[in-house]
Amino acid sequence: MSWPRWAWGLLGGAGVLLVVIVLVMPRGGGQDLNNSDFMQVLRQGEVQSAVLTFQNGTAAIRGQLKNGEPYQTRALASDPAVQLEALQARGVNVQYAPTSRLSGLSLLSGLLTLALIAGLVMVLLRSRQGNTQDATTTFGKSKAAVISEGQVKLNFTDVAGCDEAKQDLQEVVDFLRHPERYHQLGARIPHGLLLVGPPGSGKTLLAKAVAGEARVPYFSLSGSDFVEMFVGVGAARVRDLFEQARKHAPCIVFIDEIDAVGRKRGLNVQGGNDEREQTLNQLLVEMDGFASGQEVIILAATNRPDVLDAALLRPGRFDRQVVVDAPDVRGREMILRIHARKKPLDPSVDLSLIARRTAGMVGAELENLLNEAALLAARAGRTRIVGRDVDEARDRVLMGPERRSMVVREADRKVTAYHEVGHALAAQLLPHADKVHKLTVVPRGRSLGSALYTPEDRMHHTRSALLDRLCVALAGHAAEQVATGQVTTGAANDFQQATALARRMVTEWGMSDVGQIALAQESAGYLGYGPQAAAYSDQTAQQIDEQVSRLLNDQYERAVTLLTEHVHVLNRLTDELVIRESLSGEDVQTVLEGGALPPLDQPSTEPAAGHGTETSRPGSLAPDPI
Repeated sequence: MSWPRWAWGLLGGAGVLLVVIVLVMPRGGGQDLNNSDFMQVLRQGEVQSAVLTFQNGTAAIRGQLKNGEPYQTRALASDPAVQLEALQARGVNVQYAPTSRLSGLSLLSGLLTLALIAGLVMVLLRSRQGNTQDATTTFGKSKAAVISEGQVKLNFTDVAGCDEAKQDLQEVVDFLRHPERYHQLGARIPHGLLLVGPPGSGKTLLAKAVAGEARVPYFSLSGSDFVEMFVGVGAARVRDLFEQARKHAPCIVFIDEIDAVGRKRGLNVQGGNDEREQTLNQLLVEMDGFASGQEVIILAATNRPDVLDAALLRPGRFDRQVVVDAPDVRGREMILRIHARKKPLDPSVDLSLIARRTAGMVGAELENLLNEAALLAARAGRTRIVGRDVDEARDRVLMGPERRSMVVREADRKVTAYHEVGHALAAQLLPHADKVHKLTVVPRGRSLGSALYTPEDRMHHTRSALLDRLCVALAGHAAEQVATGQVTTGAANDFQQATALARRMVTEWGMSDVGQIALAQESAGYLGYGPQAAAYSDQTAQQIDEQVSRLLNDQYERAVTLLTEHVHVLNRLTDELVIRESLSGEDVQTVLEGGALPPLDQPSTEPAAGHGTETSRPGSLAPDPI
């Protein structure tokens, strides 16, 4: 706790008073003699002067010896006649000092000093109590960061890949700029807009752009800032937030991760009267209590709209949901161009090509890709970002840094090569599979090798395309079986992803003999009740397991047959991969067509760097874009 300035001044005054008292108080010095010692020194004729003083009714003698040393006696008897006669007999001039008033002054000064110190302590205690009360009062204040008008420099030109979302929000901007136009027509702008989309898709960036376009104050906070362990604090912070917003109207209030406070009510095992539900109730009341003439817009963001309370999404509160989804190829190119504005790119880097090779990536991932490329270029001492920097950045982001110091046995290296070539060869041969972009047996992260694919932007996925994906996922394991007659543990991740995809085909998409029934169990972990009971019988569960197993086994046999028919290509590609460590999709296609690869000392047909792609772990399926 910091003391106020006046308290420091009072403490300093008390210190000065103590110093003055010490200076004016009589100070003793020299020899301290008792009566017998004093009489002996007197008989020896060593006493030069004597002063008789009386303090508190007791006589005492002090003076100076002939050798120049001062002395003082201890308290004498009440009748010092004997000592005085002895001093006169020795010819010592005795002086008489009046009764000292310094003792009374010292007592008064001491009492005054104690009073000052006691007063200072009491004032500080009261000040601390007041600060504690202030802290208790401010505990219910909103934690929102307030950005004044004009401080938000972002606008819609700094956001790309979400044109439809910007169009919906443009109406809000126009309302904040010209509210009278809407009021004259009796129109009511939505009180709240919910931005829904995957992490990193630009929801917070869009909210800031709205504030920058409208040139109004901007309140920013997270849903977790409302909730505390003390009951009632969250509701108090909600009230304070909306009170501040009304004072700054027109303005924008942005609540990030609103699912932290807006989850469905009545699902708490311990009852519904908890702090989070009280905070949500207060939020519902405040949002529905706006007067028609107040221009306060609530923007909120979440990637889990399914867990929000229904009362929060009804008209009058969050009237509109704005979907901020992963960008398409044109949106990705625009995002890359925005993030490349302040980065010196070499002309060889083709942003449109990078956009075509990064299906499924959101804005944050694309920004991170170019940032990693800039770091690699700076580390290499270059002044421009070249193609191989983007290529290496993509590999580092998706698979981790290279681990060339890792010692890998030749046998393990060979098996890894067979595994990755099995994936790549199946992807090139199957008509609906995503084509391979790059193969490598250089260890990265936790993988000994990787296969990178070039997924396409698809709105719908056919059963044939999903079956091809299952076949590609299991082809690595099948390649080990075909080439060596044995299988290893390297396909664990392949099995996990393939099983998950096959189960979704059966339980969600009706692509099996079980029928066109939605059998997927929704996750109930957020409800607080633990696992949810299955919504179907044990017989149906057995049928689901049988269909999933049939899908996986059929596609595994299909992969074995396919690779057995092209075993000579499998062996040749594996030998080339072991020697070269990396192969491009063009290299794989060249060998598949019977062509020869260029020597190692000549440039490979590997595509120019900057081909960002979706990737997979060793022998794994490309990330599910569905």
